[in-house]
Amino acid sequence: MTQLKTQAIQTALLGDWTNAILHNKSILEETPEDIDALNRLAFALTSIGSIKEAKSLYQQVLTLDTQNPIALRNLKRLQDGITPSKTSSLPPVHVSNLFIEEPGRTKVIELLNVADKKVIAPLRSGETLLMVIKRMKIFMLDQEKQYIGMLPDDIGRRLIRFMNDGNQYEAYVKSVDGNRVTIFAREVKKTTKFKNQPSFLPTDRTKLVVATGARNSSKNKKVVDSDLDDQDTEDESSTDE
Repeated sequence: MTQLKTQAIQTALLGDWTNAILHNKSILEETPEDIDALNRLAFALTSIGSIKEAKSLYQQVLTLDTQNPIALRNLKRLQDGITPSKTSSLPPVHVSNLFIEEPGRTKVIELLNVADKKVIAPLRSGETLLMVIKRMKIFMLDQEKQYIGMLPDDIGRRLIRFMNDGNQYEAYVKSVDGNRVTIFAREVKKTTKFKNQPSFLPTDRTKLVVATGARNSSKNKKVVDSDLDDQDTEDESSTDE
């Protein structure tokens, strides 16, 4: 069973949905109430366009675990008409090919001040994230504009300078492990002004380790929430204009 589970996960990471479906169905034949397998199967079915079957599976998960964050979130997306093909500007691509590193143009980064586990748990490798600039920081949001985490200050300040002058970037979820979220950031457009300057430096920190107590962590979370609220207000104002 362990080997079958490993195969089910690996085929999903590779975007091999046909085999992902087969492996997860095999697991469910032996353990029909395996919540992880049900969620994986639902996601694979969603990826090939079998939305009705996927909804049914997520509903089945919720009969077993009424607060399951993955099923709740993905079912809501399906009910809102949001499918993988609509949440990414890229054509379907194998996840393993998405994370091709190019020195100076790409970077694997561990986010700071990560959101609660119930928010990050449903994230999937290869999922597109939004980059939002606020007060000299870059916040990462999911497609529903929920806060996920933020870039380390050194990387954020550098990218903000480039972005303000026309450089463009994409970001994807690379992995989620407990309360850690690692992303893959990539330069997709470079302006003439920065043609000889790499977006990412080898010395960029991918993680900032700071010893803080619960009080400081709570304070940081409030600052982030406040910044995002301000961003929403500004967005609404610009829309009204």
